[in-house]
Amino acid sequence: MRNFALIVIVIISTNQVGGQLIRYTLSSTSTTVSALIDMFYQLPIFSGPFRVAEEIISSGRGAITGAITSLSGTVIHALGGHLPTLINKTILKHFDDIVADYHAGLGNEDITLSIEKIIEKYNHKVEKHFVTTEDQYCLTLFRIPNKGPAVFLMHGLLGSSDDFVVAGPEGGLAFLLAREGYDVWMGNARGNKHSKQHLILNPSDAIFWDFSWHEIGYYDLPAMIDYVLSSKNTSSLKYIGYSQGTTTFFVMTSERPEYNEKISAMIALSPVAFMTKVRSPIVRLFTPGTPLIYYITKIFGIHEFLPDNNVIRSLKFLLCGTLPLAEILCSNVIFLFTGFGYEQLNVTNLPVLYGHMPAGASVKQIVHFGQGTMSGDFKMFDYGYFNLKLYGNKEPPHYHLYKVVTPVYLFYSDEDWLAHPDDVEKLYSSLGNAKEMYKVPFEPFTHVDFIWGKDVKTLIYEKLKTILLTH
Repeated sequence: MRNFALIVIVIISTNQVGGQLIRYTLSSTSTTVSALIDMFYQLPIFSGPFRVAEEIISSGRGAITGAITSLSGTVIHALGGHLPTLINKTILKHFDDIVADYHAGLGNEDITLSIEKIIEKYNHKVEKHFVTTEDQYCLTLFRIPNKGPAVFLMHGLLGSSDDFVVAGPEGGLAFLLAREGYDVWMGNARGNKHSKQHLILNPSDAIFWDFSWHEIGYYDLPAMIDYVLSSKNTSSLKYIGYSQGTTTFFVMTSERPEYNEKISAMIALSPVAFMTKVRSPIVRLFTPGTPLIYYITKIFGIHEFLPDNNVIRSLKFLLCGTLPLAEILCSNVIFLFTGFGYEQLNVTNLPVLYGHMPAGASVKQIVHFGQGTMSGDFKMFDYGYFNLKLYGNKEPPHYHLYKVVTPVYLFYSDEDWLAHPDDVEKLYSSLGNAKEMYKVPFEPFTHVDFIWGKDVKTLIYEKLKTILLTH
């Protein structure tokens, strides 16, 4: 099996660099290669296929059926005996409706409209602003101008400012806030489709992608917030973050505590800091191999997360099967990470969502989340051997959440694959000024429902609006 694993490593390496010829001298007795293979064995996503391939090679074609069964068992065991499925009985029950609704939405022009055109279409003014960070990344902000208080919206992993408008005028958070008279500003993190520029570097440069959500919190958010405050000539604003948009806020206000006084209130939709009990199958499958994934991708020049690759396609098969519904509901990598529920899923609007996301991210962002799942802590990026040089310690420093003294309100749900209620409660206890944990009063509410759910106006916005009025 070790020889087969070595072959797979080489195949994966050459495949992931777009077929270019990679010439390395690999010795099967090499200590480095041996260690690399051992690390591959520890990854559930690879250890199963290695064994399956060995069975097929040694037993011939007749072993294929049993081998595939073995592979499924390996993956299920890696997930603690339970493989979450996206195509469940409830969804199958509504098969005809889902297919019909999806095809009905394919003619929606919002699929291809830019965020600016969408905002204008629904009778709002829109402005586009540009900000440069301390480390010279060029970011784009979109604004729906109003005379009311400034509200800053920050997207999640693989997202963009589009996330707050693609649900349309009755569900998009940006539209709901603008209708109330708020001056709505939407940020975009470095590396997404709206913020893919740098004063010196190009996206084709490896160093351009050398950032995780730490840099987004430490550099991007402060630059954008200062710009908004200067433009409004005011001293504070209200902040609403979703998923990674909460993570980066906690980085900013713990590492640069002077920004606490610039935020009058922070509302965290599906807050992600501690990830001990994360239920996402993709995150859990890859977490044990996070260090290996990081160094392999660096060696072979894979720095931007590309959602269409062989591993993701394999996981789509395991989670969704081959039914026609799989192409409708599982074709977007974000749903493979976060899951979804039929009850709040606006199937007719799925083509619009797919037209605007995923919007881009670095591999390092995803690796950083994987490290948090492994450690159970909320810490800076773990560089392994280089921690001592970078941090003066063998372990990366913790983010001191007690320094976050902005009034914080945490919105969570039971069926969120990424923000488990126990992890949210731990976050609540760690923050310096947490005001409330608000449980969404709808049990099958999932991670993406916080911004795209059919009933977001009643389940999320009404509570959110009340909080904003008190600050």
